[in-house]
Amino acid sequence: MGEETKDIILSYIRRDVMESTLEKGVRFDGRGFDDYRKARVQKSVIKTAEGSALAQIGNTKVLAAVKFDTLTPFPDRPNEGVMITNSEHLPTASPTFEPGPPRENSIEMARVVDRAIRSAECIDVKSFFIEEDKVLGLFLDLYVLDHTGNYTDTANLAATAALTNTQIPKVEDGKIVRGEYAGPLKMDVLPVSTTMVKINGVWLVDPIRDEENVAETALTIGTTEKHVCSMQKDEGSLTKDELLNNIDIAFKSGNQLRNIIKG
Repeated sequence: MGEETKDIILSYIRRDVMESTLEKGVRFDGRGFDDYRKARVQKSVIKTAEGSALAQIGNTKVLAAVKFDTLTPFPDRPNEGVMITNSEHLPTASPTFEPGPPRENSIEMARVVDRAIRSAECIDVKSFFIEEDKVLGLFLDLYVLDHTGNYTDTANLAATAALTNTQIPKVEDGKIVRGEYAGPLKMDVLPVSTTMVKINGVWLVDPIRDEENVAETALTIGTTEKHVCSMQKDEGSLTKDELLNNIDIAFKSGNQLRNIIKG
């Protein structure tokens, strides 16, 4: 029997066992359907960065680091600074991650996190203006260190925590003075995301990897304290009622994650 055939058989067995368990109202790890695993944040973990944070949800860990540099602004926004989000899935984090250039899942994670932060308008990029044709560029780098499920929410948690920990560098004569700072980065709101998957008609918050592997639909909703700021759906479908219910759950879970960031 080939390895591919074995994987297909095991996926069917895994789905059957999981669906049977969910019919009893329980998940593999004993959580309720709407419950997150334990989440925690440690800020200022990289002293050479302008801001940093290590976030953990369950055993999934993501490191976020912020650095500034001077850039030429985009032609259509000459008076605004730039924010660029990159991510890397370290091969040691999961057997499914491979070495080499960023792959589609890594690029997608960076886009989802970037969209939540950008759409929340939590950073005043106009304050990054230095002079004509020169602005500050904020580089947000994300590193998945351990993947046991739901690295997207963990990355968003790490990113927002790192931004609240960020100091804006001092600029003199159009150049950054490394090691000197003009003050903290002001965050008007705190965007975080809540990811849910549907398995056999049941929605589960903060999926572990086994749940992700058999999910029919995955939905990530980014929220601020008052607004939905982003949304990402992977395959499958959902009804209007399911969407509205999941938005309510996202606000509830989001407030819990924001309290963790605030410490």
